[in-house]
Amino acid sequence: MAKITFLGAGSTVFAKNVLGDVMLTPALQEFELALFDIDLERLKDSENMLNNLKSSLGSGCTVKAYTNRKEALRGAKYVVNAIQVGGYDPCTITDFEIPKKYGLRQTIADTIGIGGIFRNLRTIPVMLDFAKDIQEVCPDAWFFNYTNPMAVLTNAMITYGGVKTVGLCHSVQACVPHLFRCLGLDSGGVQAKIAGINHMAWLLEVTKDGVDLYPEIKRRASEKQKEKHGDMVRYELMFRFGYYVTESSEHNAEYHPYFIKKKYPELIEQFNIPLDEYPRRCIHQIEKWKTMREELVNDKSLTHIRSNEYASYMLEAMETDKPFKIGGNVMNTGLITNLPKEACVEVPCLVDASGVTPTYVGDLPPQLAALNRTNINTQLLTLEAAVTGKKEHIYHAALLDPHTSAELSIDDIVALCDDLIEAHGDWLPKYR
Repeated sequence: MAKITFLGAGSTVFAKNVLGDVMLTPALQEFELALFDIDLERLKDSENMLNNLKSSLGSGCTVKAYTNRKEALRGAKYVVNAIQVGGYDPCTITDFEIPKKYGLRQTIADTIGIGGIFRNLRTIPVMLDFAKDIQEVCPDAWFFNYTNPMAVLTNAMITYGGVKTVGLCHSVQACVPHLFRCLGLDSGGVQAKIAGINHMAWLLEVTKDGVDLYPEIKRRASEKQKEKHGDMVRYELMFRFGYYVTESSEHNAEYHPYFIKKKYPELIEQFNIPLDEYPRRCIHQIEKWKTMREELVNDKSLTHIRSNEYASYMLEAMETDKPFKIGGNVMNTGLITNLPKEACVEVPCLVDASGVTPTYVGDLPPQLAALNRTNINTQLLTLEAAVTGKKEHIYHAALLDPHTSAELSIDDIVALCDDLIEAHGDWLPKYR
């Protein structure tokens, strides 16, 4: 029996979405769904939930939980990754609270920024351990990475892990529907072209029946921007740089040096920026799980409607050879010609029985490529730190981060990195 392995299966709600979708896909009914997580209680919860779902949906899939990672991976045809190393407590708390002592504020801290750097540093070694297991027990498997920081982790798995990897993020799927819904526009029949890097890909073209919709988008956005709303940073970036960006305003507020500034505290109110947003979400989700657990895990009649997550549609395309288009994170093999070849980029990709085939984009508008490169610099130096074990590259990554370097002095950035290394303790490898 062919196997789909889910790493981080204790993410019960996400496992329901991805593997529930698999159970509803006719071409995937003969697969074993192999579950692995280091949290055995959450692993058992997901196993119970998926068995209830299997029964209520009448699925032909087999559900099996593993406590040995290598055995969970053995013989897998596909691997889905949704881990979080260090969790909310202690690591997310550390990522937010120590920078705060230096006056450095963040919103999400899971992509770049000082929080994104350290999330990468504690996650990359785990991912490369996965890669070693995959090379040994399922070397031909496709690895679907859903874990952030998306660009660096996907890059690490391809460049240093030697694993067939594609990074999958919701931001491309959600971009046009969200923008149009907020502006009161109908997104039906709209054609869009999106490319860049993860969380900073650009809506390069948006048309309907051959008509460019950007003028109307910008007209409506200008009106909406006169009042408070939840997407003010992205609209400001669109007005200044010409194009709408895929990921949310709370994310993009910390990817650039323009919005979270001690010298201009009024910008937080002006652009409606939710500082410390991710810790709030974590606390809310932990509390919500206490009440959700019973109804999700022990509901014998639990059901599911196929979601818009890419994974099941990609698996279906690979199994049936019926093509499916995604926005995927892949290495820049000449795809975006004015971004570095060492970077992981997010571009349209075709999925079929031959795997994932990315499409050529060419040059981005120069101002967009320049913005992408400010984030790529930090991404590549974070990866360099992780694979060489040299502490100096952690400093380099932080010194080149747009938000961190706009707020702190060189000495403070180095001291902040040292404090974060010490606070993470055994969550990080030793750096020399």
